[in-house]
Amino acid sequence: MAAWDLSITVEDLGPDAPPVTISVTSDLHVGGVIVKLVEKTQIKRDWSDYALWWDQRQRWLLRTAWTLEKCGIHADARLLFMPRHKPLRLGLPNGITLRLRACFSNPVFQTVMGICKLLNIRHPEELSLLRPVEEKKKKKDKDPAEEIYDLTELPLSSASRPSLYDGMPAHFVDSPQMEAIYKMLSITQPPPVPEVIAKQYRPASVVDKAHINGRWLDSSRCLMQQGIQENDRLWFRFKYFAFYEIEPKYDVVRLTQLYEQARWAILLEDIDCTEEEIMLFGALQYHISKVSQSEPQMQSSSAAMDDLESALQCLEVKMEGESSSASEMLDDMTAPELNDYLKLFRPKRLTLKGYKQYWFKFQDTSISYFKSKEESIGEPIQQINLKGCEVAPDVNMGAQKFLIRLLIPAPEGMNEVYLRCENEQQYAQWMAGCRLASKGKSLADSTFQSEIQSILSFLAMQKTPSSSHGNSPATDESINPHSLVSPRYHKKYKTKQLTSRILDAYQNVAQLSLTDAVMRFLQIWQALPDFGLSYVVVRFKGSRKDEVLGIAPSRLIRIDLGVGDVVKTWRYNNMKQWNVNWDIRQVAIEFEGNINIAFSCVTADCKIVHEFIGGYIFMSTRSREKSNTLNEELFHKLTGGHEAL
Repeated sequence: MAAWDLSITVEDLGPDAPPVTISVTSDLHVGGVIVKLVEKTQIKRDWSDYALWWDQRQRWLLRTAWTLEKCGIHADARLLFMPRHKPLRLGLPNGITLRLRACFSNPVFQTVMGICKLLNIRHPEELSLLRPVEEKKKKKDKDPAEEIYDLTELPLSSASRPSLYDGMPAHFVDSPQMEAIYKMLSITQPPPVPEVIAKQYRPASVVDKAHINGRWLDSSRCLMQQGIQENDRLWFRFKYFAFYEIEPKYDVVRLTQLYEQARWAILLEDIDCTEEEIMLFGALQYHISKVSQSEPQMQSSSAAMDDLESALQCLEVKMEGESSSASEMLDDMTAPELNDYLKLFRPKRLTLKGYKQYWFKFQDTSISYFKSKEESIGEPIQQINLKGCEVAPDVNMGAQKFLIRLLIPAPEGMNEVYLRCENEQQYAQWMAGCRLASKGKSLADSTFQSEIQSILSFLAMQKTPSSSHGNSPATDESINPHSLVSPRYHKKYKTKQLTSRILDAYQNVAQLSLTDAVMRFLQIWQALPDFGLSYVVVRFKGSRKDEVLGIAPSRLIRIDLGVGDVVKTWRYNNMKQWNVNWDIRQVAIEFEGNINIAFSCVTADCKIVHEFIGGYIFMSTRSREKSNTLNEELFHKLTGGHEAL
């Protein structure tokens, strides 16, 4: 049994204090070392949050029953004795910076869970931490003192969900200052002034967007292992764009922060939008800002009636599911028919062929097309099975363009098909049918009519009222259009033109409540073609040039960096396995149909890509029955960088 002197630096004694030396033996356990150390310091305080950090190995010694011999600690080990929870500055999506106590010893995934519990945000698995991007600064600008809201005094709750009083977590009710901070988290911020937008980092290309994704922290390692120190600044953002069960009554902070992240993504041109969409987003921001002044908070749950209502809804959903087999048989007998002339286009490289008209027939979850209505009795030209396909809108109300973009799973990737409709009524019916079919539901489904109405109301919001100039003021003193649209439009249009166009779009949304307006904003954002894409620059095996990999909630996209065209699409549900060769930092993925791809990452560590893929597969495993419990073990299995799935 070996014995030696061990020097340990105690953080609380100050940076200039010499290390404390204690005599130890190889069979002494870590807990015994801490007891000896505390006795020698002679400081009386609560040491329960303190632990030993091994500097050379960059790891915490949290297994207090392990002996020094088992840990591999010798006389040359540099050990630090410090608290596991330390202050951290957290930049939220709405621009507010909080200072709170975060766990520096647990994996980042658990640290994020603790932050979400503190702020009353459900589904913490959708969020993560990343290193911030520096704002643009001019030489003349003096650094203004950043306002930081301090939450370090709040106790770290051990309960899975905080108890609520008047829709607010109990720990925020203790003082008016805390109450004011919670209101700032749960109320949408007024539109930012143009100078603030101009200062923000705005990605100019796909490569710039890809560099931001290299800043995500590793979810399976702790903050200390990733070089994060006390009082460092990090961004707290939604990482996975698969938002589960958004309930305005229970998700006030979550919904507000999600809206703010979406708003900034549009203002900083992080996601591409058409002009019509930009004006509609501007109108919704203006409306949300106006309504939030008179109706300051989205409805949060307070009455017992809310619980009863949600319980009845859950029961209704369960009963619908149980009785579906009998009801489906009855519905199939009276399923609505959907047959019509539509125009079809298959985009291929080096082709100049346009849209061609065919007679289309919807059956179960498939669409068939024929040369004409008369030939629909015979065999179709092709039958397209829509189950598991991607359905995206491509609409321009001004140009009367109503396109349905279908990405259909195929062995070599995804086949792209466009359907062109003549008018909005036809578009709403076929779009609703395609969306249901992609989820494996037929036209007989009870949600078919409500889906049609939802699409029609969405289209109505994008219409420019013909009589707008007759019954509404052309200008409004309270509107600053440069705060509502991205800087590109400041140069393209005069202020009066922007104001007029935003007010035209505003008339279609002026009747919405605050919650409905925020929900509608998020729905339109989620309907954008590029929604949920996280980019990484990669080098595919066998290729001599860099390309872009787009990681979406349900698929991977290969993008040509030079042209910006989508080269290939692969869906996760066609994936057999993926693994990472950590020695050469290469990701290899095998899909059904003997399709194998491999690539190395240029702008991000391959662990980030591995975590994105595993994270999205984890998101797809969530279900209503288990929505209150988070399977942390499965998340780490899928994202933690172990052997292949």
